[in-house]
Amino acid sequence: MGKKRMIVKIGSSSLTNERGEIDRYKFTDHILAIAKIQKMGHEVIVVSSGAVAAGFRKLGYSSRPITLKGKQAAAAIGQGLLIQSYMEALLKFDTLAAQILLTRSDFNNQVRFRNAYDTIMELLDRKVIPIINENDTVSIEELTFGDNDMLSALVSGLVHADLLVILTDINGLYDQNPFKYPNASRIDFLNEITDVQMKATDGAGSKVGTGGMYSKLNAAKTAMELNVPVFIGTGKGEDKLISILNGTGDGTYLSNQQMKKINTKRQWIALHSTVKGKIYVDKGAEKALVHGGGSLLSPGIVKIDGSFLSGEVVEVRFENQLIARGEVSCSSQYLTQTAHEKNRIKEVIHRDKLVLESNRSEGK
Repeated sequence: MGKKRMIVKIGSSSLTNERGEIDRYKFTDHILAIAKIQKMGHEVIVVSSGAVAAGFRKLGYSSRPITLKGKQAAAAIGQGLLIQSYMEALLKFDTLAAQILLTRSDFNNQVRFRNAYDTIMELLDRKVIPIINENDTVSIEELTFGDNDMLSALVSGLVHADLLVILTDINGLYDQNPFKYPNASRIDFLNEITDVQMKATDGAGSKVGTGGMYSKLNAAKTAMELNVPVFIGTGKGEDKLISILNGTGDGTYLSNQQMKKINTKRQWIALHSTVKGKIYVDKGAEKALVHGGGSLLSPGIVKIDGSFLSGEVVEVRFENQLIARGEVSCSSQYLTQTAHEKNRIKEVIHRDKLVLESNRSEGK
């Protein structure tokens, strides 16, 4: 087996005890597994929950706080405790850990998106294990639905991981909620995620974290769209990540071999960018884009909606159908002013900065 790049997402339920504090037995178990698989030559990135769960007791809360300020204050305490624990534990294996705090807004901004990628790659090149977490002290919406699951999926796409491992306290996905139905059967492998599977996860999750199985399945769906295989399940012992990587983990594997990789630039355009306007094209341009793999040229534009600058992202539509997203090379003002100059041909969106909606839906 060649060198693999793994994202290991560790949920609060897999890291803390019932009192919400870091469980040293569970934590050590993860550290042993992470250190061992890295020593085998594989690259490991950890997306770790647990900051709020680790910190709320220190603030005097008897249980996990429900107010935003309580969660953020607990995260401010717990994040330091969490990364300190990782760094001290991994140093025993002569391995450095580095903390990276992210929010969804870091993915929305193209410069920060690229900087996150460069930083993670530099750390991996130097054999440092990045420990990534949601920046809970400043985020708002993310705290309400356990976004570290989605964060792990987005990171897995960003770094073109070979496998996303979502560790939890449930050994995989079931055909119905195993907490409600004792005869529920585990699903060992899925090559697509349907509404039936999403519905079957209703209510399945732990009491410590904010994300349940629905959150994990939703994250897995995003990772699969980025052509990253996923494992959702549990495991014990220093060999658990090796077993998961070898396909014998205690959980569910999700993968779609029909998916194709999306490079970093197109990922940002397809998933993270903010659309600033719309460009409507004629039939000839639609054919060139969808079937010919071409760039969008100015003569094919029939209408412009919105105001946008060079370098911003727009939707490309044929009639009322969305066919692509792309980064424009000129402003809406320029296109409006030169619309009557039919002999002036301008490359408005280069094909390398264009993501077809069909490709986006199919994960290409």
